[in-house]
Amino acid sequence: TRRNTCDKQSGSPLLGTLKMERVRTILTHTPYPHEHSRHIMTAVIIGCLFFISSDNMHTLIHKLDSNIKWWSMYVCLIGFFYFFSSPFLGRTIQPSYSNFNRWYVAWICFASLYHLPSFQSMGVDMRMNLSLFLTIYFSSVLFITAFHIIFIGLWYIGLVARMAGTRPGIWTIVQNCTVISIACCVFYSHCGNLAVPKSESFDKSSDPSLLAFLKNENGTTWISNFLFMNELKDQICSSWFAPVGSASDYPLLSKWVIYGELVCSGSCAGPSDEISPLYSLWATFVGLYIANFVVERSTGWALTHLSPVSEEEKLRKHMKPDFLDMVPWYSGTSADLFKTAFDLMVSVTLFVGRFDMRMMQAAMKSTTDETRNDDVLYDYFNEREDLWFDFVADTGDGGNSSYTVARLLAQPSIQTVIGGSMHTLPRGNLLVIGGDLAYPNPSSFTYERRFFGPFEYAMQPPRWYKAEHIAVDKPEVPPGVSKMKKYDGPQCFIIPGNHDWFDGLNTFMRYICHKSWLGGWFLPQRKSYFALQLPKGWWIFGLDLALHGDIDVYQFKFFAELCRNKVGENDSVIIVTHEPNWLLDWYWKETTGKNVSHLIQDYLNGRCKLRMAGDLHHFMRHSATPSDKPTFVEHLLVNGCGGAFLHPTHVFKNFERFSGTTYECKAAYPSYEESSGIALGNILKFRKKNWQFDIIGGFIYFILVFSMFPQCNLVHILNEETWSGRLQSFSSTIWSALLFIFEHSYVSSVGSLTLLMASYSFVPSKLTRKKRAIIGGLHVLAHLTAALVLMLLMELGIEICIRNHLLATSGYHPLYDWYRSMESEHFPDPTGLRTRLEQWTLGLYPACIKYLMSAFDVPEVMAVTRINICKNGMMSLSRSVLIMYYTSVFIYFWIFSTPVVSLIFGSYLYICINWFHIHFDEAFSSLRIANYKSFTRLHIKKDGDLEIFTLAVDKVPKDWKLDPKWEAEERGPHQLSHHRRYPSKWRSASSPDPVRSVRVVD
Repeated sequence: TRRNTCDKQSGSPLLGTLKMERVRTILTHTPYPHEHSRHIMTAVIIGCLFFISSDNMHTLIHKLDSNIKWWSMYVCLIGFFYFFSSPFLGRTIQPSYSNFNRWYVAWICFASLYHLPSFQSMGVDMRMNLSLFLTIYFSSVLFITAFHIIFIGLWYIGLVARMAGTRPGIWTIVQNCTVISIACCVFYSHCGNLAVPKSESFDKSSDPSLLAFLKNENGTTWISNFLFMNELKDQICSSWFAPVGSASDYPLLSKWVIYGELVCSGSCAGPSDEISPLYSLWATFVGLYIANFVVERSTGWALTHLSPVSEEEKLRKHMKPDFLDMVPWYSGTSADLFKTAFDLMVSVTLFVGRFDMRMMQAAMKSTTDETRNDDVLYDYFNEREDLWFDFVADTGDGGNSSYTVARLLAQPSIQTVIGGSMHTLPRGNLLVIGGDLAYPNPSSFTYERRFFGPFEYAMQPPRWYKAEHIAVDKPEVPPGVSKMKKYDGPQCFIIPGNHDWFDGLNTFMRYICHKSWLGGWFLPQRKSYFALQLPKGWWIFGLDLALHGDIDVYQFKFFAELCRNKVGENDSVIIVTHEPNWLLDWYWKETTGKNVSHLIQDYLNGRCKLRMAGDLHHFMRHSATPSDKPTFVEHLLVNGCGGAFLHPTHVFKNFERFSGTTYECKAAYPSYEESSGIALGNILKFRKKNWQFDIIGGFIYFILVFSMFPQCNLVHILNEETWSGRLQSFSSTIWSALLFIFEHSYVSSVGSLTLLMASYSFVPSKLTRKKRAIIGGLHVLAHLTAALVLMLLMELGIEICIRNHLLATSGYHPLYDWYRSMESEHFPDPTGLRTRLEQWTLGLYPACIKYLMSAFDVPEVMAVTRINICKNGMMSLSRSVLIMYYTSVFIYFWIFSTPVVSLIFGSYLYICINWFHIHFDEAFSSLRIANYKSFTRLHIKKDGDLEIFTLAVDKVPKDWKLDPKWEAEERGPHQLSHHRRYPSKWRSASSPDPVRSVRVVD
């Protein structure tokens, strides 16, 4: 059986060493419906490795020692292969933008490399392989697409099985056509298109055996035989792959085939009647594809091979959480970011001052007595002897970081070292979340995937609970619980943050106020703000600041009445807001939250012992210093490390005063030194972390120098005899180009001025206008200078190639013209098959191949058009030619500019964050750091004292696996997850596990 066979294969030491499953992953993505192309690709790779030395290895070894251009070509080829293949090694092939970016660079590099004369001196003419590949590739795509259209038509009229209605993936067709084209090109490179007559095809005197060839009869080494493998190659080509057959053997197909070149000694009797072996190979591969597709769609059976991994093991291997990555804030293509900007604009315009969801909530309250408002006041905690509760904020960013924190919150207890001894901190009976539940905008997708998903993995909701359920009358207590006072499970209360308000609080109300479970945490909350009466005279006020940064009058009225009538004189209140206005007001030099300050100072009047907030994605705690003046808030705590990207701490190290009280920083995580060092990543990792920024960055650079193409007067730079003279001439040319932009150009000057205004606006408004103008101006000047330098270097490169006759030696379609001449010579077509194809396709077939090949003549097009512009002027060319010229320039200039624009912008962020302490949000959102996560666990003791522990994880795991303890633990049909010993489904696949590495930082 298949299972037994797999087990036997898995037990083989050789197969275990080869790791065939790994090979399958490298060659193609899963699922893949046509696995025969894997075998073809394997054969192609083996064929390349077998024949690669036969033509060129001997020449390469002899010429590498003496010819520097051989070394340069060799290095270029190695770097090109590594860069081109790196997206596919060790991971699946998926049509994403990152892979497209590498394919794009590979195409441009290939288009440049095939012009190098080093290949011709090596005896390798890349034009033939390239043009042949493109021709076969386009023909394969056209033929296979036509087959699929016919096959779907047959399915539509009912002549084939219903399974045929499944449409093939475009990426699958592209992959198969690529494999077929590569196989044909490899065959032609080593065997040509020779049609060997039948009488000469099998020579008994020759021994094509590989063992006979490798037999060491003359005492020579195996390496020497390896360098002279031409004999073996000729024998294989002439005996194994020929003859294919003559057209007379297939009368019906005689007019639908390409013929091979006739090989004969002396004069040939007439034209070749033998079918081209290359055409036969192509037809065989296409036939295999069609046969496999028809059989698979008709019977469900496909040409595949047994996997050495059992189905159960494969299932376990692929059981991993589908976490989303950190939000790419500098992505120029993210629809979520455009939606976020649009939602923010609408929210600021519509909801600020016009319509406020908090007013709607106040109008829908069930009672007019503020002190008995069960929709907002929850007092069933106050009868407990003590209480553990947790605080976390800014949760919904990357799945790995959010799940790490949620998993720690879900653990029945956490053991950690405090003061040199081991302590056990039990799970909080209450979880307070301080807003910003999902980034970058509130939607069903972001809430479910970035917020609810990680928490449900950490502690599952009850089995009877359905995600689509809407809670009509909250709280909907679990079965067997008569009232909330008797419920012993963890509960959760949440205030919204600014990101939750981008849609006017619509998503928050649907998912928080009208749902009953956040994973295994019960959600009794009905409104966006709340008051919790805790044991021993402690209270929590959860305030909703919306986008105003302050509470509204109805919210103020509720909490003011509560302070007067319910909060005792000796009670203690914890204020929870989303924004830490004590730090942000100090940073931005402004005053916000006047209603909150009024509530704290005039109504609580010293009873506010602690303020907690998120929004800033770090941890900092400040305590009031002893003073004779009244202290309205004793402790200020910020902890926004619930899952979002990290924020710096060193920017806020000089904060020390708020509301007339002096504060001292007691703890910061990460430390000031670590925070400053992390900022260095903007120089080293900005482009790696934000490769989507290339799209807009390269386009901006091209606009800056658009009017400067082409540079026709570069002779003075090249004619300088010394490098110092060339550098001086180069610098003077840059200065002249800079003046030309603002004095004569249109596109570049408008682009430069637009960028200057955008850069000025980008500088934080906390600085004076003069400083903003200086910083913004220097920033733009750096980009403009870099763009001009790249432009001039690119123009010098083209000028040097033209002078050395490497470019501008042909017309606009040199590759196609050359291929047509070679095609008529080496691929005889006496029946006129090509002419008939041109007529039937109305000339589209040759036109498509022509322009497909022109894509690899971009350097030639650029050089030829440049010469025409410099000789006759811009007005002498048609608009289509100019569009073609600027497109070809943009193609190459974009590649040169993208690394530079990222380097300069990253350096700008690093300088601003560490020297001027500005751009703290922009400089750290670019790094998308998932590490340094924490939450705060608080304990109201039996004597009424409040203990505060901030637990942190320095490194967040990137890979997870199914927790065997969670899987093995028995679970009853009505058992709630908080009763489980191991409530979390996934555990870290690498060490250290966060449950073991968590530590107390304060």
